[in-house]
Amino acid sequence: MTDRKAELAANLAKVEERIAAACAAAGRKREEVTLIVVTKTYPASDVRILSGLGVRHVAENRDQDAAPKAAECTDLPLNWHFVGQLQTNKVRSVVGYADVVQSVDRSKLVDALSREAVRAGREVGCLLQVALDAGASGRGERGGVAPGGIEELAALVAGSPGLRLDGLMTVAPLTGEYAGRQRAAFERLMDLSTDLRRAHPAANMVSAGMSADLEEAVAAGATHVRVGTAVLGVRPRLG
Repeated sequence: MTDRKAELAANLAKVEERIAAACAAAGRKREEVTLIVVTKTYPASDVRILSGLGVRHVAENRDQDAAPKAAECTDLPLNWHFVGQLQTNKVRSVVGYADVVQSVDRSKLVDALSREAVRAGREVGCLLQVALDAGASGRGERGGVAPGGIEELAALVAGSPGLRLDGLMTVAPLTGEYAGRQRAAFERLMDLSTDLRRAHPAANMVSAGMSADLEEAVAAGATHVRVGTAVLGVRPRLG
């Protein structure tokens, strides 16, 4: 076993222990929570090692990094998630490899995703990114749609060819009433998910929690956690 493989295996084991413990504490079954490893800034060689260690879901947030990496890993049994803010001019590329786009937050993006998914003959899963810090603009500091805009955007996704409405995603906000209150933020997301599922029962995916707060997300009821640093290590500073 290479040093890097040993390092990733040890880190994965620790994260697995944390998820299992959080599930036990919440009275949930371990299989109710899916781990998505956020591989942004790390090379395709790491993705290949992770796949060999049993990881099936990986996430990226920048198309210019993700597209070539996904192309190098087409032989691996992976589901690719796009979790970054997505500009419409990158949609064609992202639809080429992403199985799920977790950052859907505006109608213009829905229209572009639908058009490219149909063109590519693919079905793309969509999570609505919810901004719990949305101000008067209706958008959050890191993107996302305000809670009041979920119903309309969900209906648009559900009615768009080539797209599948999978659920909701959020990032614990740094400002506003939920700043520093991750558990409360994730519980609010779960309430919004319950509302969404009344109209769209299959949209039951709830993506919340990262390396620092995955326990709070599991306790609140998240179905997916997005973990990068705890698996891959502290990222080098960019530029």
